[in-house]
Amino acid sequence: MSTLLSHHLREGTRRVHAEAESVSFIRDLMEGRLSIDDYARLAAQQYFIYRALEELQAPAELDFPQLKRVPSIEKDLAYLYGPEWPIDIVALPATLEYVERIAAVDDVATYAAHAYTRYLGDLSGGRIIHRMMQRHYGMGDEGLNFYVFEQIDKAKPFKDLYRERLDSLSLDEVQIEKAVDEAVVAFRLNQQLFSQLSPRVTVS
Repeated sequence: MSTLLSHHLREGTRRVHAEAESVSFIRDLMEGRLSIDDYARLAAQQYFIYRALEELQAPAELDFPQLKRVPSIEKDLAYLYGPEWPIDIVALPATLEYVERIAAVDDVATYAAHAYTRYLGDLSGGRIIHRMMQRHYGMGDEGLNFYVFEQIDKAKPFKDLYRERLDSLSLDEVQIEKAVDEAVVAFRLNQQLFSQLSPRVTVS
């Protein structure tokens, strides 16, 4: 059963993954209807989320330094907000909830769920987002470091390796179910965050 973890994660999150990607903020951003400032607000929220994730101790099987995103996000925020970016960015309520959820991770199953949701999503969609931001908003490479994995030559072989490592984890059926449930929660939190990022939404 444990060798099927990547399959269960993919199939168990298929619907909620599609729902998160269909939120108007993401659709509008990718189709050029928003602004670089809106992208900057997304980057700021990613900083809080990835800082929480990368403060966790990854299991050896999933510890890939080349995936770490915080340094890249920091470069992007310095470009997008300027040198005072640490005091200029504010976490949205959905981000704070997401960060609290990540901070509560205390086992391999829930760590795998959050790492799968974030890192494989970055590798799968990052190049598309990078290209769309350049096409629609005239951005160069600056501000888009988050989507560039300099230490990964080709995304597909690395994603295959990552799935193999997921499947190598010693998880029983109950733990696999827990991982899938946690990944669904992660996608729901992403969906909530995207909704709060919409320029049409006022968050108190």
